[in-house]
Amino acid sequence: MGGDFWDYVQSGTGGKKNIEKALPIVAIPTPAGTGTEVDLWGVVTNDETHEKIGFGSPLVFPKLAIVDPELMLTVPPRLTAYQGFDAFFHAAEGYISKAHTPISDLYALEAIRLLYKYLPVAVADGKNQWARIKVAWASTLAGMVESTSCCTGEHALEHAMSAFYPKLPHGAGLIAISNAYFKTFKNNAMKRYMKMAEKMTQQKSARPSDFLDALALMQRECGVSDIRLSEWGISPADFERMADNAIATGQGMLDLDPRFLTRQELIEIYAASYH
Repeated sequence: MGGDFWDYVQSGTGGKKNIEKALPIVAIPTPAGTGTEVDLWGVVTNDETHEKIGFGSPLVFPKLAIVDPELMLTVPPRLTAYQGFDAFFHAAEGYISKAHTPISDLYALEAIRLLYKYLPVAVADGKNQWARIKVAWASTLAGMVESTSCCTGEHALEHAMSAFYPKLPHGAGLIAISNAYFKTFKNNAMKRYMKMAEKMTQQKSARPSDFLDALALMQRECGVSDIRLSEWGISPADFERMADNAIATGQGMLDLDPRFLTRQELIEIYAASYH
């Protein structure tokens, strides 16, 4: 087929060429987070244009996926948390996404339940094989959410952050903006927030804020509630250009939010997440 990978990216300054064929892919994940072993997506960054964009095609579904939790036993605690929350947000975003389906809902809620229960255990004790097994399975389920639903604006916002600051781990960026992002929709997806909370806490939920409380507790238990975006060089002067970048490169995900977010609201999410 020829050309550069960027020639086939379908948004931003990508060349938007069609994929006609692809070599078979065997996927063996080492950290548990992306779920790419069971979905059609990948992400590529153009360092020259500061664009980080998801790209997918049915032709790049892996032909074989080998998920071996023993390969994950030596992943450091911080990276375990970053990757695990990436999987969590694949599930949570897919559940509130306008693209959600009955089958994606099943995958998402089980992934959310497992990660809430077992990710803190895997972070605290990386050699705990049972926790690693459960987190790995949850990550795979979240990848299946990606194949039957889709991420939302949280990922568009984070991709814009790490497009400008590539040393920022994707999962860390997602965690940093997650509380402000999900708070934005607590009155737009009330029943879904309450259902996620019930899966996490195993208790009846009476308000959508129960999900926000459970998410904040999960972050504290995993030791990632103190992420400072300033540590990776981000400053308030970046908020506007990151919002513009998110719109230019991730509008497809922003369109799947429970309600439309204005440019100013995107900026406000960054501002509320910054310290």
